[in-house]
Amino acid sequence: MTEAVKAVVTKELIGAESAGQRLDNYLFRRLKGVPKSRVYRMLRDGEVRVSGRRAKPEYKLAEGDLIRIPPVRVAEPAPKPAVGSLEHPLLERVLYRDDALLVIDKPAGQAVHGGSGVSLGVIEQLRLELPEARFLELAHRLDKDTSGVLVLATKRSALVELHRMLRDGEVHKRYLALAGGRWRDALRHVKLPLQRYLNEAGERRVAVDDDGQRAHTIFRLQKRYVGFSLLEAELKTGRTHQIRVHLAALGHAIAGDDKYGVTAVNREARRLGLHRMFLHAARLEMRHPLSGEPLVLEAALPADLAGVLAGLPGE
Repeated sequence: MTEAVKAVVTKELIGAESAGQRLDNYLFRRLKGVPKSRVYRMLRDGEVRVSGRRAKPEYKLAEGDLIRIPPVRVAEPAPKPAVGSLEHPLLERVLYRDDALLVIDKPAGQAVHGGSGVSLGVIEQLRLELPEARFLELAHRLDKDTSGVLVLATKRSALVELHRMLRDGEVHKRYLALAGGRWRDALRHVKLPLQRYLNEAGERRVAVDDDGQRAHTIFRLQKRYVGFSLLEAELKTGRTHQIRVHLAALGHAIAGDDKYGVTAVNREARRLGLHRMFLHAARLEMRHPLSGEPLVLEAALPADLAGVLAGLPGE
């Protein structure tokens, strides 16, 4: 990827779709390919002006603000694939859509964001498939190998309210997970605090730690199989890798989990035809962030996971 210098000062008028966004986040999206350190230096040195004045990174943009962006060196973007060349269009996986929300059944194997060797994440692909969308952002995330219900906002007001609802526990998410071993309880509340860290390879990991953040998962037994248990996991908090780490800490790691899993369990799961982590975001309940209408969003268990269950002998 080559670099080029945008040699002119640009001025951009903030519309309703960007009102309420932090100035630094607006610049990160506007200046893709520019290091964050350079963006913060521009702000610190007053190169960026909001309606003629200096502004701090956390300044919340208002409709009608005029943003001055100085000449800056940016990486030229890689050529975008044509929409017609996409092998698996995500708009064919829409579960719900209106003028404020877009909900899809995310496929396993696709990250929600591009980067780290991933050329086209869910958000990048949807922006490509919806070039007319003036605003499109993820409301939450799913791991790359997790399939199921994923919510995006097509209005900033909806995104702001969704984030508040998520913080305040007003969004109810339920997952299906195939855990190794024989799960005994019909219903079990797991409250183990979680701490994020980087391992020796610099990869993000999460561990149970008394000094970590509060984390609460409710597990309900769905069915026992020989060597495995199908569980429904209800998130009461939304920590990184929460279901995966809670199950691993209890000695029931998710089948196919390459970060927290057990080698013998994963080997047996592969023998049964499982080629990814068995974790699926099956159901999400909330009220519509703008209208208040109750929404129940469900994604059926994908064929690859349903096929593994069909091949497992029950107890």
